[in-house]
Amino acid sequence: MARSPVRVRRTDIGTIILHWVLVITLVVSVGTGLRIAMDSPDHAWLVALDGILPLYVVWTRHIPAAVTLVAVSLAYVLYMRYSGLMRRIQLDRTRLKLVFTGRGQVRWGAINVVLYWVLFATMIMEVVTGTLLWYGWGRDIIVRLHLLGTWIILGYAAMHIVAHWVVGGAAQLLRVFRPSRLAPPPPPFDPLDMLEALDTAGRGAGRAPQPRRAVFLVNPFLAAGAAAIAAVTVAMEWNTAFEDTLYVRRIDPASAPVLDGDMTDAVWRHAPAITMFTELGGNLDGKGESAVDIRAVHDGEWVYFCFMWDDPTRSLKHLPLIKRNDGWHVLHDLYDRGDERSYYEDKLSVLFTKLPIIIPGDRTYHAGPTPIADKPATLSQRGLHFTPAPGLAVEVWQWKASSGGLLGWIDKSHFDVPADASADQVSHKVPYRGGFIQDPRTADLYADNFDPQPLGGYERPIQPRRLPMDWKATYAALGRIDLDPNQGDSDGSRWWMTLPESQPYTAEVDAQIPVGAVIPGSLILVDDLAQRADVKGAARWGAGKWTLETARRIDARFPDVPIGTGTYMRVAVFDHAQIYHTRHVRPIRIEMR
Repeated sequence: MARSPVRVRRTDIGTIILHWVLVITLVVSVGTGLRIAMDSPDHAWLVALDGILPLYVVWTRHIPAAVTLVAVSLAYVLYMRYSGLMRRIQLDRTRLKLVFTGRGQVRWGAINVVLYWVLFATMIMEVVTGTLLWYGWGRDIIVRLHLLGTWIILGYAAMHIVAHWVVGGAAQLLRVFRPSRLAPPPPPFDPLDMLEALDTAGRGAGRAPQPRRAVFLVNPFLAAGAAAIAAVTVAMEWNTAFEDTLYVRRIDPASAPVLDGDMTDAVWRHAPAITMFTELGGNLDGKGESAVDIRAVHDGEWVYFCFMWDDPTRSLKHLPLIKRNDGWHVLHDLYDRGDERSYYEDKLSVLFTKLPIIIPGDRTYHAGPTPIADKPATLSQRGLHFTPAPGLAVEVWQWKASSGGLLGWIDKSHFDVPADASADQVSHKVPYRGGFIQDPRTADLYADNFDPQPLGGYERPIQPRRLPMDWKATYAALGRIDLDPNQGDSDGSRWWMTLPESQPYTAEVDAQIPVGAVIPGSLILVDDLAQRADVKGAARWGAGKWTLETARRIDARFPDVPIGTGTYMRVAVFDHAQIYHTRHVRPIRIEMR
């Protein structure tokens, strides 16, 4: 008895093309998305996937992949509709019932259709949440939903393969590698055709058939492709139309604002403001979110900025020292790993560049515990800031509340190519900083009140560099002392010491200070910080907000960045955290008037 020939299962070529474009896009989206999520301390466990996730091209693939995903999804729906294949994915009462009552291949076929619709719903959720995050309208719940969609997609992929294997084994799975021509869809029902058929039957078959009316059919794949291209075009135009722009109007030099952290100056009332909602940060009442209001004016020589951002606490406790029975201890949680999140000062960071960096990552930041193969790993297991090539000017300001910020000083740093690692960085005594080049003057202006320690070193007693001249006066200057890092510090308190009010450590002076005393962990080494600053500023906290006024000359020499029309800016908020800051995806474009 002859054996029945094995049936070779095939799939139409349009479905195959759309299928593999969708698969490739999803792989890129999921891989880059997990790499981005890895940078959040809440998902630090993702570091286990470090070896298989993309490293150097992340954001610049994730965003285009997301746009492509939208286009392919639309193209797939239209292709199913116009090619007559909707029956493949139609979810009706019968198929839902078969999920619970069917058996074998019939049941798994129904399950596979349900899985399709789970994917469709997830894709809609990913598109909506991703769009909200891109335009800065996201919240913590949006981020969580976006990441949840990633896990659902991964689970769908596994179940989709299992379902097809149960339905038809290897032959069913290999259909996506075996193209065939698309069978023409059946013609739509036409009552005239039925009447003609009845008339022909009544008159006999001898009558010649009437010619059929021509039906115009558009190639389904071409129609789907055209729709996808249109979707991408609309998305790009929409993005351009909603570019975030800070308009900086010109003022008379006599009207320049007083830098005092008080935005009651008349000039600020008439300055156009922009609000950037930043997220994915640390602390901030557990939400990791802060809205930053920005205003700016210029007088032709100087540009003045006013930043106001949400921060529930006035945090100045920068690594304070407390005396216990066995000696002095640094209050901290992760400072030896370069990722302190409790006993640290509030900060604001502002980035300026002339580069059209629409997508932030890959050009200035690289995630992962070892972003550079031949350099030390990051102690925090997070990423590093550096540029991919020399000569790319990226200027970074950092206002730090207890490290000179309330005395008029703002750090001016730069992102550049990765620097050579020092001996202390190679030995993990201090964190390696990649291409983050700090203003070298800061080493002479302020410092920690203790020597750096290796991993685990801050769990043991340390020796302060300096002790107060009058410990009672220094203790009183701390204001209301509450060592809970989530509690703010009282107005007017100072959690730093200057050289005139301190002295080098000696055992004799130490013996006069009782157990339980607290002294600042930040030292101010000069008394003229504001006069030395290239970027001047003053800040004030009140009603759950910091207000910072700054001034810098418009013109600048490399590596500083001139501020003018076409300069791009980004802001980040740190709530008593060392590197755990908020962020926004789209940049702010400056336009001078």
